Amino acid sequence: MEKQHKFSLWYVLIGFWVVLIIQSMIAQLFIVKTIPYSQFLNLLKEGKVTEIAIGENQIQGKMKDAEGKLEDFKTVRVDPELSHMLDQYKVTFKGQVESTFLRDLISWVLPIFLLIGVWYFFMKRMAGQQPGFLSLGKSKAKIYMENEIKVRFEDAAGVDEAKQELVEIIDFLKNPGKFTELGGRIPKGVLLVGPPGTGKTLLAKAVAGESGVPFFSMSGSDFVEMFVGLGAARVRDLFTQAKEKAPCIIFIDELDALGKARGMGVMGGHDEREQTLNQLLVEMDGFDPKVGVILMAATNRPEILDPALLRPGRFDRHILVDRPDKTGRVEILKVHLKSVKTDPGVDVDKLAAMTPGMVGADLANLVNEAALLAVRAGKKLVGMREFEEAVERIVAGLEKKNRLINPREREIVAHHEMGHAIVAMSLPGTDPVQKISIIPRGIAALGYTMQVPTQDRFLMSRSELMNRIASLLGGRAAEELVFADISTGAHNDLSRATDIAKSMVKEYGMSQSLGQVYLSHDRRAQFIDIGQEQRADYSEATAQAIDQEVARIIAQQYQVALDILKDKRSVLEKGAQVLLDKEKIDHDEIQALMQGS
Repeated sequence: MEKQHKFSLWYVLIGFWVVLIIQSMIAQLFIVKTIPYSQFLNLLKEGKVTEIAIGENQIQGKMKDAEGKLEDFKTVRVDPELSHMLDQYKVTFKGQVESTFLRDLISWVLPIFLLIGVWYFFMKRMAGQQPGFLSLGKSKAKIYMENEIKVRFEDAAGVDEAKQELVEIIDFLKNPGKFTELGGRIPKGVLLVGPPGTGKTLLAKAVAGESGVPFFSMSGSDFVEMFVGLGAARVRDLFTQAKEKAPCIIFIDELDALGKARGMGVMGGHDEREQTLNQLLVEMDGFDPKVGVILMAATNRPEILDPALLRPGRFDRHILVDRPDKTGRVEILKVHLKSVKTDPGVDVDKLAAMTPGMVGADLANLVNEAALLAVRAGKKLVGMREFEEAVERIVAGLEKKNRLINPREREIVAHHEMGHAIVAMSLPGTDPVQKISIIPRGIAALGYTMQVPTQDRFLMSRSELMNRIASLLGGRAAEELVFADISTGAHNDLSRATDIAKSMVKEYGMSQSLGQVYLSHDRRAQFIDIGQEQRADYSEATAQAIDQEVARIIAQQYQVALDILKDKRSVLEKGAQVLLDKEKIDHDEIQALMQGS
């Protein structure tokens, strides 16, 4: 990597003194003899002065020396009256011009240095925000050399399948001849897809660390600029640098910022982003895979990428970095627990079971939250209690013990949460209830019922979905049963229950009236919920039938929840009273209440 020389104020100072020295040397070549004014008067009387030029304070001219040759001289004028008196008494006298060097220095040189200093300050500030004019087309990639990457595969836990796919890439970078001997070629591009926080960037760094090759890292948004042509120029410069340092890895994070399907932009096919994408496609076609440049990219929105990027010969290997299962979460937790002093009684398996759906970033945050809670409590070790509290804090939000709730509302919340728990524990296929609390959390939650699955689930039957809807409606049913009225506290439950019912009807073909038909044709994100607008691709009559079927499912399961709570009214009342007294009930106490009925 070439060294870049930065501007320094010392260069200006050195240059200034060099100019002064040169000026003084030149002045020595044209030096003029300076004589006292009294000597000038004597020379004038002797007739040795041939010509003079009189200035305001100085007289210059030519005089004859002892040999009769002419030489230049100068003298400083003295007051004529004073000079006559001094001449009468034969006193040697001379004039002296007041030195203005310091004044000139302050009045001219100091402002120049001040301007240079201000200019240097602003240039330094601007350099930290954006590149200079001459480097606009240069790549913004951060380059990590072989000895700078400390990440290895053991640092990326819980993604064993993805690591197995990447071992081949490492083998190629270490020994490319092994593949070229048989005529095979390594994939030009590797696309890591998966939800946010699963470790895609970490895996790319681990590949570079294991391979021992330079690593070029940049984001897709680094290519896109408001100036036309800059993005394409940066793509060209990136690949030029990579070929010089081959074998190496180019990693583009958030590829969807650059590789969105063409034609989706507001300016058609001529906007800057599409020109940059076109240049990337050309570069991927142009470079020889034998050179040893591997292009890796990560995205959590593969469905919006341009098809030309995903075809064989470009990003021809797609690797899923999915949410970890329970075993993967155990491995990830063990990695993060290495940096935390934990109590010997911490059960990592139980902790992993309490965190379904969490990715690596979530688990790292969980461990950190538990450590902070332990510090706040003045403990020397992080125990299981802190980890459980951290899970509740992440899932439900921060406890708001200072939020004042009137007795009537507390009573409604207690019956509401107990209604969820009783219905969930009475129906098969539902997640076990771990804890019930009526302590307000987060922004709007006045209480919550924590259900923890015993194992990771990938498929759900129709009856399990129906039971889940009934569990969600258990809180509203308990309010109606006990208070003969309903409150606004069930709005989130109703939203989730309605979403499940709509999915059953429109996506899963679980409606008896509409049959085995898929009716949701909108293009949804695979890994993130971005709230895309629903696109109706069916008739008004079908839309009406969908609405009726969703309403029927909700009403049916609401009645199921109501019937269960009527049968277990005593448990509901007793559990609500315990909640009002203790504010929290754990799994064992809930189980004892249910068995006591």
